[in-house]
Amino acid sequence: MWPELLLAGMLAGHMPNEVRLRYLALGDSYTIGEGVEPAQRWPLQLAQRLRDDGIALDDPQIVATTGWTTDELSAGMDAATLVPPYDFVSLSIGVNNQYRGRDPENYRREFAALLQRAIALAGQRANRVIVVSIPDWGVTRFGRESGRDTAAIARELDAFNAINREEALRLEVAWADVSAISRGAGSDAAQLADDGLHPSGRQYTGWLAAIVPLVRAALSSR
Repeated sequence: MWPELLLAGMLAGHMPNEVRLRYLALGDSYTIGEGVEPAQRWPLQLAQRLRDDGIALDDPQIVATTGWTTDELSAGMDAATLVPPYDFVSLSIGVNNQYRGRDPENYRREFAALLQRAIALAGQRANRVIVVSIPDWGVTRFGRESGRDTAAIARELDAFNAINREEALRLEVAWADVSAISRGAGSDAAQLADDGLHPSGRQYTGWLAAIVPLVRAALSSR
């Protein structure tokens, strides 16, 4: 069955139960959902939203750990059991590169390599990969109390996000901007986990507004 017919069947709610799409989520603390229940992680919320829309989808396979930088994610992927091709892949990484003061051009090289790996894992289909931007941790309660220059954090994260956006566009990969959503949430306790740093499940729900349309478009493509 051709991909467009598969999607048409899923959207109409006629897809056989045994046929389920596979999703791989690559990232760091934001992807693993530090501080929230598993069901509140944004990749899990995304999968449930798509299922609610009639798309037969397994829960995502998540390769992510709190604190990971680009090189650590690459090593984590080496150690993981990955079985491509996946029907779509998300990639969100870089906040810890910025937090540790790493060089932006080193980030570009390592991010570009990760993005190439993500495309390969999606069966060499760049249109089945979604890059999710880095949220601004400087606006959170933790960020404001950290003693670091929050304006400098914002500038640095803008530079890192410009890089991951440029690399995504260069390879014709979709890019979802959740940074603006994180800045709008600020230090609102309801939008943050108990640590005052990571998003709450409520904020992750807000991220879906930027992510879901891109995933639906990806799944409708060949």
